[in-house]
Parts: sequence; C-alpha cells; structure tokens
Amino acid sequence: SFSKEFAIKQQNEHKKTIMKNAIFFFFLITLSISATAQLKATVTCPELVVNILQGHVNNLGPDFSSAQIKQALPCFSSDEPESDSSKCGGLLSYKDKGIYFYTGRDYIEIHENFKGKLSLPLMGADRKNLFQMLGYPKLKDVDWDAFATAYGIIILRYNKAGKVMMIQFSKKTVDTIKLCE
Repeated sequence: SFSKEFAIKQQNEHKKTIMKNAIFFFFLITLSISATAQLKATVTCPELVVNILQGHVNNLGPDFSSAQIKQALPCFSSDEPESDSSKCGGLLSYKDKGIYFYTGRDYIEIHENFKGKLSLPLMGADRKNLFQMLGYPKLKDVDWDAFATAYGIIILRYNKAGKVMMIQFSKKTVDTIKLCE
C-alpha cells in the first residue's frame, strides 16, 4: 500500500512538473512574441507642391537621386533602383499620389490623379489656352507639346479632348531627354 501511494504521489508530482513546464514554456513564447512586436507609424509625406516654372517638387529637382527623394518623401509605393537592367533606368513611384520620379533619366512625371498642388493650373487645361502660361511650344505633335523653360523642358500630353492629362519635366532639353515609354 505504501509503494502504491508513493507511486501515485510521484505520478502527481510528475504531472505538476509537466504542467509547470508547459505554463512556463507558454509564458516564454508569449513574452518573445510581444518582445518582437513593434508599433510602426504609418509613413506620411508632406503635401506635394509642384513648381512648374522652377522645375521642382517640394524643392526636389528631376536630377535628384533616389536617396534624396526618399528622404524628403518617404511614402513611395515602389522603387526600381538605377541599374543597366532596370526598364527605365530607375523609378521612384508615388502611385497613390499620381507622381513618378525617373531618377535614371532625370525627369518627373505627373498624372491626372495627382494629389497635390501645381503652381500653374495645367492639369486638365485646354491645349488652346496654354500660350498665356507657357508661350509657344518648342516641339509639337498630335498628342503632346514640348515647351522650353529656363531650367530645361516641360512636356504636356493631351487626351482626345485636347486637355492636359500628363505633365513631364526635366532639366534636359528636347534633344537630350529620353523618356520611358
């Protein structure tokens, strides 16, 4: 009878030890998960302000590096590094804001869905009314006009109704710019 009681007591102690170890193990896992969990603030960007006549976005020029742009505008949606294998020589996209920095080709592209301020109300403007703001185009085509500026070039692309649907600008000239198609 004593050995039976001793065996039962040992089994109970063994069960208690297993339970203590299981609880301790569960506690360690919970602690390690909470230790690695971090609160991450949503990356926000300042309001985008495009100065068409000076050729910059928030004082970032078309010839700025990807690192300089990322530092000033950290909320980019995608990044294609500059390399020989990249499609457009490097691209920093802000798709939800409607703006793209082609860092390898040194130009900035603004789409119809642009969320920010333009120093000149070009987006959606009628092609016939642009002379007052930009003068005569240096080059014309059916769907676009290229205007010389003090810093380089502005290319305006039009929809079928003759309204501006895209703005591209660079410090390069009509002869040296290479756009990504």
